Amino acid sequence: MWTYPWDVLDLSADTVERELSDAGLDTISLATSYHAGRFLQARSPVRKSYYPQDGTIYFKPTPSRWVDHTIRPLVAGLLAEGDVLADLCARRNLRVSCWTVCLHNTRLGLLHPGAVTRNAFGDPNHYSLCPSHPAARAYVTTLVADVSARYRPDAIELESPSFMGFAHGFHHEKDGVGLTAEGDFLLSLCFCDACLAAAAAAGVDGERARQTVRRWIAEDCERATPAPRWPDFDFSVFAPFPEVDDYVRWRFTPVTSLIRAIREAAHSSTAIHLIAASHGWLDGVDLAAVAACCDGVILCAYDMAPDAVRQLMERARATIGPGKYLGAGFRVFYPEMSGPADLVARARAALLGGAEGINFYNYGLIPRARLDWVRQAVIVVPPR
Repeated sequence: MWTYPWDVLDLSADTVERELSDAGLDTISLATSYHAGRFLQARSPVRKSYYPQDGTIYFKPTPSRWVDHTIRPLVAGLLAEGDVLADLCARRNLRVSCWTVCLHNTRLGLLHPGAVTRNAFGDPNHYSLCPSHPAARAYVTTLVADVSARYRPDAIELESPSFMGFAHGFHHEKDGVGLTAEGDFLLSLCFCDACLAAAAAAGVDGERARQTVRRWIAEDCERATPAPRWPDFDFSVFAPFPEVDDYVRWRFTPVTSLIRAIREAAHSSTAIHLIAASHGWLDGVDLAAVAACCDGVILCAYDMAPDAVRQLMERARATIGPGKYLGAGFRVFYPEMSGPADLVARARAALLGGAEGINFYNYGLIPRARLDWVRQAVIVVPPR
């Protein structure tokens, strides 16, 4: 179960471990590097809303690893109340996974604007460090190497070691146009200097692609009402536009190579799993290539009916092969999840589709009564 360190501090490690075990769970996935937000703290006995410190880490880094780095992590002030990760790893009552947000970091993006993604107009996305930028890559790779060597968790789950969409839910974010799925994707395509240089080195004309994408975005912003350019938007729509098609295909390269570098830098005893969206290509994730260079993937099957969940897992299993871990991620949020029978149906569908495990979101954000929903769903999951 995905869990925040402040939940463990508020409720105590004893309580959290007992409740997760009683729900049939064998692993706690603890946020180890995280972004900002405002959270309704359903479980906390001391607070009901919480704003975590933006873009910080929840473990003690090794200073010598960071001496020559341009981008460095900031330890969250919360760590002064206790090193939750160290405590859980020492207890070993549950398997411990480090839920690690990689490039999604507004604090670091504002400090290092040269290392963030930029759209076709050159506008910066401060919430997203670029997977092509050397300093951003070094930051993420060292982050994982550090926590895996120092704490030896069973696994590290990588969130956002890739490109991110344009719509982000940023503070007072506004869109008066009515952005379509394709519009969000076009605005998410990165044309920063690092991307353009790396694409050119691979023989891809990123500048030509940028001009086409820039024109499409401008056209979208001129329409009185949103009008999708492609009725069925998927990867194939770019085939008639070779300059864009080549660039969209190229952007898999920096993401795959970054995940490979992370796996190589991490301690050999720690499994590396990618947390990916159901349509990972939008983020530059080539599922087959990524699975080949790490230990598995967890696909977020949010707000999907059981049949769709099963189909997603079947496609993923066929893509990554039998030798890699495949997990499904579910939010135990209402009304997205209507009740225990709904969660059971989706869990069963994931397993029938080839998933080996399930991650549930999120311990501190849901009422205690919903842990019983999780327990009922876990019954259908075979033990490791």
